[in-house]
Amino acid sequence: MRTPPRLLPLVEDGIIDEVVGQVRSGKEADVFIVRLGEEIRCAKVYKDSSHRSFKQAAAYQEGRRVQNSRSSRALNKRTAFGQKEAESNWITAEVQALNALSAAGVRVPKPFGFFDGVLVMELIVDEAGEVAPRLDDVQLSTETALSYHQEMIHQIVLMLCAGIIHGDLSEFNVLVDAKGPVIIDLPQAVNAAGNNNAQRMFARDVDNMARYFGQFAPEILRLQYAKEIWSLYQNGLLTPHVELTGAFEEVTSLIDIGGVMEAILDAQREHEEKLARKAPAALAKEAELEPKKWNPRMDPPQEAKSQPSQGNRFQAPQGNRPNGQQSDFRQKSSGSGGRFQAPQQAARPAQPQRQIPVARPVPPKPVQPPPPPPKPSVVEIKPPVEIKWGRRPGR
Repeated sequence: MRTPPRLLPLVEDGIIDEVVGQVRSGKEADVFIVRLGEEIRCAKVYKDSSHRSFKQAAAYQEGRRVQNSRSSRALNKRTAFGQKEAESNWITAEVQALNALSAAGVRVPKPFGFFDGVLVMELIVDEAGEVAPRLDDVQLSTETALSYHQEMIHQIVLMLCAGIIHGDLSEFNVLVDAKGPVIIDLPQAVNAAGNNNAQRMFARDVDNMARYFGQFAPEILRLQYAKEIWSLYQNGLLTPHVELTGAFEEVTSLIDIGGVMEAILDAQREHEEKLARKAPAALAKEAELEPKKWNPRMDPPQEAKSQPSQGNRFQAPQGNRPNGQQSDFRQKSSGSGGRFQAPQQAARPAQPQRQIPVARPVPPKPVQPPPPPPKPSVVEIKPPVEIKWGRRPGR
């Protein structure tokens, strides 16, 4: 067989030696039979998002973990990088699910590696060594249908104990080998604890198995495994070896609405009391931390407030005193040891305190309404000129 372009790098790198043939082509990927030495394996080549026919992929991706905050923001904004990350997460989800389920003991193909969008894993074969058929292609007896249904319920319980829901389980996603059913196709695997649609998808998987096996054993249709298993899971009582009965009694008692409203009011009062206790402390903290701002327009300077007025302290200079009060210059100079002393100058009169103008708010101007739009001019349309048909004059 001619090597597909997506598998050619794996052949060049020695990951596989030869492409033997193609198993099938699904809505998610194409599966090929490959050989590595003496071992026969299968290679699952995923299709691009533009060629996939799987619908409502966003509902299955809810609750999946993202590697870093940058990828999370890109996924939420749906940028080009976010779309690339979403495509990568969709493909790698099956690899992670297969590794987790294999460790939990679920019957799934064993993965060997993931290389550039190609998943190399175990090839499921039947008793004759041929590729195992799908469950839809197998004719079952009543005893075999009951046995396979019990086995599938056990596998579903193991998956739920590992925190994984298949999300698209049907007779087309189950192979039958020599030992029984094998679950395949897990790119849409759902996080049981983080997806809001987990319960609905789980019930759909269980009901799909009951509907198919119920064609061969009608008593399966009366079992209520989906509600029983999910109730045990919600209450934390689900274990891999739990004994199931298939019977489930729904609670039909009336709800005490008065008690619910009373509990809501109690919680509201408690919340209000907590806010009332925190309010004085919060106000005091804000008063301590918030500094007082000085506005030069509204508040006068501090020096002007503290300095007393000097308008009444004016003194005349010494030279303007009367003759009787004027001291002799020579006596002062002789009394000071012969040194010359300049006459004491009079203090300058203090300037009157300057009043700082206070800013007053300016009343806003009334907003004029916008002028009305001009009326469209009416163009009078004249009737067309009557056209007279006939021969031209002069002919």
